[in-house]
This record gives sequence, structure tokens and C-alpha cells, in this order.
Amino acid sequence: MDFSLFYFANEQEAEADSTDRYGLLLEGAKFADTHGFTAVWTPERHFHEFGGIYPNPSVLGAAVAAVTERVGIRAGSVVAPLHHPVRIAEEWSVVDNLSGGRAGVSFASGWHPHDFVLRPENFADRKAKLETIVEDVRELWRGGSVSCTDGAGETRSVRSYPRPVQAELPVWITSSGGPETFRAAGRARAGLLTHLVGQSLEDLSDKVALYREEYAARSGSDEDRGNVVLMLHTYLHEDGDVAKETVREPLTAYLRSFAGLTMSSGPKGRRIDPETLSPRHFDALVARSFERYFDEGGLLGTLDKAVDVVERVRKADVDEIACLIDFGVDREKVVAGFDLLGRLRAATSDRHR
Repeated sequence: MDFSLFYFANEQEAEADSTDRYGLLLEGAKFADTHGFTAVWTPERHFHEFGGIYPNPSVLGAAVAAVTERVGIRAGSVVAPLHHPVRIAEEWSVVDNLSGGRAGVSFASGWHPHDFVLRPENFADRKAKLETIVEDVRELWRGGSVSCTDGAGETRSVRSYPRPVQAELPVWITSSGGPETFRAAGRARAGLLTHLVGQSLEDLSDKVALYREEYAARSGSDEDRGNVVLMLHTYLHEDGDVAKETVREPLTAYLRSFAGLTMSSGPKGRRIDPETLSPRHFDALVARSFERYFDEGGLLGTLDKAVDVVERVRKADVDEIACLIDFGVDREKVVAGFDLLGRLRAATSDRHR
């Protein structure tokens, strides 16, 4: 099992030290670089305090490149329909050069209409746009060209610069749990990045099987099975009760922020519209979701508990755990937990290899 670090801070939390909003990102990146972690992931978020300090992962990737030597530098995710493919290829080639060939990108279609004020014409067919943009970026990365319309309305064939270090761009597709996205990632021979908000490990295992089937059908190799990355909220402490109370408020806030899209209840994961609930019932639903998520949905609690979770994730045929470490826990507490996180990686990364 590989381990990486994932970031998704809330703007309000980052404002607690507005002179050092990205201190945890850089400190965590240095830790990951020297402790055998695979990568550092940063997202693309717009127009909302939830994740709002991360509007451009390539800019932050360049900063991470400057303070690291080995760890991969990845976008989790670039919202492809908001950008021109040439611009994506250019920016990430810069990161690839600055890092000596460590760049990687997970692409997403986007979901919120508000984000598409940047490219409103792409919202309706954003999933189709995702597929074509990914292929265009890959072609540009390899040194090929794409056809574009210039300011005079003429069609031009363009190539992107600078040339990257890596011959191929490592690519993932981000999914919130939809089976068709898993299949699409396999068909594209891309990796798959997902999470457990709104889906169980058992659900995930079934979807990973769909991904592997599609991927194998196009790779022509039993050994080339693709790559599945699972993002998990992560906070470890020697005392499980202390860990639970430390993450209760920030994790509850995280679940509230996602309530309208990902909150589910019941054995079949039935979606519930928060608008139909009274405040009291909504609070109760969030509280139950927190308990379930703390128990089953993350690397939350003691080292021994986390080892068990890693083994369950391994059985779901996941290749890498992306540890979301900045979901609202105080920076000092997160950093204090790095030692346990390093011990978890060391204890589980070589098992069954």
C-alpha cells in the first residue's frame, strides 16, 4: 500500500494565521518527501470558503516542487471543463520541469454551476468535455498538437511549451462514487481517485472491479491494472477518545458542507435532501454520519485502529491511500501526529507485496 498526503483546507480555518495559510502544506510536503510517501495532492476549488485556499493546484505544485526532492506533486483535481487544454499542459509542464519529472494530474468534470462562471458554455456537456480535454492534454504532453481557433476565427494547430520531463503525464480521473466514472477511467487507461463520503468500502470494492475490468480490456496486460487512490480523512493519536473529540467539530463541519450531495443514510445509501429536514433532524443525521464516518470512513483514532482500516482498504483492491490531513484540525495537532502517520505507513506499506 502506498501513502500520500491530501489537502482541502477551509478558508476560515486558514485565516487563523493569515500570514501563513500554506504553512501546513509546505511542512507536510517536506515530511512526505523524507518519510517515503508517494505524493502530495492539492485540489482546485472556487468561490467557496470550503477548500477556498486552493484555487490553482499548479501554482501550489510549483511551491511544493521548490521544497521537495522526491515526492510526487499531483492535482486532486483539475476541473478540466473550466480550462483550455493547452493551458493545463503548459502549467503542469512547468511543474514537471521544476520538480524534475514528478508532476501528475487527476481530472474532474466539475459539478457545481457556480464554478462554471469561468466557462459557462461548458457546464451542460462537462462530462464529454472532460474526456476530450484529457486526451488533448495527453497529446500535447507527448509533443503532439491540437487544433484551436485563434482570435481571427482561423483554425490553428498548436503545440505547448515548455516540453515536460516525463514522456507521459500520469493521469487520474476523479469520481465521487458513480460507477460510470469508474468505467470511464478504465476505458481511458487513467488512474482513479475517489473517497468514502457517500459510499462504503464494500460499494467501493465492487466499483473498483468495474474499473479494473475496463482497464484490463484496453491495456492488453494482466500486470498493468491501473491505479486506484482512496482519499481518507486522517488524524492519529495515542488516545482514541482524544482523537475523536479533536476531529468531531471539523469533521462534522466537513460533512455538513457536503450534505446536499453526498450525505446518505440507511443500508442502501439512500440519498437525503437536507432541504426536506427540520434543523433538529438534520443535526441528528449529521451526528449519526459523524459516528459512522469516524468508525469506518477514515484513518481516525489510534495507530492499531488505522492498521485495521488499511487492511480493509487493501482488500477493496485500492493501491494508494491519500491522507486528508487538513480538514480543520489545528495545525500544531496535525504536525504532532506526523510521527504516528509515518509509523502507519512503515507498518503497512510493505505488507503482501
